[in-house]
Amino acid sequence: MNRRGAVLGMAGLSGVAGAGLWWLYPRPPAQLTDDAFRASYAHPLPAPATGLPVYHLGHSLVGHDMPAFIAQLAESAGFAGHGFHSQLGWGSSLRDHWDPAHPVNGFAEMNATQQTWRDPHEALESGAYDAFIMTEMVELNDAIRWHDSPRHTALWAATARRNAPGIRIYMYESWPHLTTLDDWLHRLDNDPETLWEGTILAGAMAQPDTGVIHVIPAGRVMAALTRAVAAQGGLAGMPDHTALFARTPTGELDPIHLSDMGKYLVALTHFAVLYHQDPRGLPHALLRADGSPAQAPSNELADLMQAIVWSVVQSVPETGLAIANPHMQRATQ
Repeated sequence: MNRRGAVLGMAGLSGVAGAGLWWLYPRPPAQLTDDAFRASYAHPLPAPATGLPVYHLGHSLVGHDMPAFIAQLAESAGFAGHGFHSQLGWGSSLRDHWDPAHPVNGFAEMNATQQTWRDPHEALESGAYDAFIMTEMVELNDAIRWHDSPRHTALWAATARRNAPGIRIYMYESWPHLTTLDDWLHRLDNDPETLWEGTILAGAMAQPDTGVIHVIPAGRVMAALTRAVAAQGGLAGMPDHTALFARTPTGELDPIHLSDMGKYLVALTHFAVLYHQDPRGLPHALLRADGSPAQAPSNELADLMQAIVWSVVQSVPETGLAIANPHMQRATQ
């Protein structure tokens, strides 16, 4: 059994055995072999010439501000026509969004803005989008074990592709809860190969009609920035990685949700992957979704963020970009 089969097999066995109902469940779905998975990304996507209508599906790590930041970056870069709709929840899995038997937690609160909300089934069946970006709930191991993540990833991808055959489909790879720095960086380094791609995408892409799902490697960008800032002893506005995360009303660190600077970093990553464009030189003073000014990174930090984003996304073939430095691929996965 290859690495991917072992990971999914252990997740499936622990879940069904714990329930005492293992005989009612089918075997884990087929997965692409390592070679077949890598071969799926042998040819880069063509760079878009115009703005992309985008649909975002996920939860609070998508949020309202980050897609608004992407739209501002696209406009600044000259990509007229970029627009977006979304459906979000509180920690919602792709299964929750797919199956009405599992209500989307926080639906009313997260989708109150009628200008950006659109039902995902209706939206994707319309064929009106050039890009579909989905993300999975945190914790990934729970999504795989209890929410059948590879299957629901495949279902969403097949729905999007059936109605818009040329659509670009992405998995936005996020990050785990911040614990110790070493453990968090270890997860950011290893989860793409073992969980995001090695289990979820390899399982989804083995199913009929899924096609290739590209990735937006936000977690790997966060790891690279964290290490670069630490190597410099901190920068103005970012003494360490915790500046990427929000604070609670009482001032405590939120270990999963992002500050404005974290959202800006993730938006840069989305922009660079979607448009195959170097984000260096793009503005870093942006507006939140409600029109208020976001906290902007310093010029020095913004320059570093933009350079790191471009370096990382060009080193990961699963982004769909042409690879600038093949020798960096294994270091960033």
